[in-house]
Amino acid sequence: MNQPISELQADTGFKKPDATARRTRLREFQAQLVERMQTARSGEDAHLRRLGVVIGESRWLLDLHAAGEIVSVGAITNVPLTQAWFLGLTNIRGNLISVIDFAGFMGAAPAALDKDSRIVAFAPALSFNSGLLVSRVLGLRNTGEMQADPQSPGDTPWSGKRYVDRESQVWTELDLFSVVQDSQFLHVGL
Repeated sequence: MNQPISELQADTGFKKPDATARRTRLREFQAQLVERMQTARSGEDAHLRRLGVVIGESRWLLDLHAAGEIVSVGAITNVPLTQAWFLGLTNIRGNLISVIDFAGFMGAAPAALDKDSRIVAFAPALSFNSGLLVSRVLGLRNTGEMQADPQSPGDTPWSGKRYVDRESQVWTELDLFSVVQDSQFLHVGL
């Protein structure tokens, strides 16, 4: 049988995945992740569960009540006359969200954009249409399985407790409720 590949595909029902199918799978994955985060938020150990992310070179723990949707980095529209750490605006499901390079905001080297980069939008509870550019999302972390680090948590109002995990990685709680009240964070204009 020397049929052309296109005929074989028609005969077997096999079709090359298209962009619509990929978007559908991505939406399903995001819905499952949101469902897992909501389940973790409502569980008995919800106060111990945090979303682990890497921002720049540091590992941070985000409260699940403050962290919203996690999306891949798409088109970001630059806004003139703003701080270098204010990357611009992006559209997430019809909502304009400001994108912040939090590493740059803290005075570290700007975060590099690559395939692992994500935007973690702020939860609706914060009433702040913004999101943080993170280098990687590492998933849910349980602080009950970590050791509290005796070192002071840092000198910023948004840095919370520090923890050390089983792999000796240091994690710092990032209080997004404090971030959105910080006057320097709110002043994005030059």
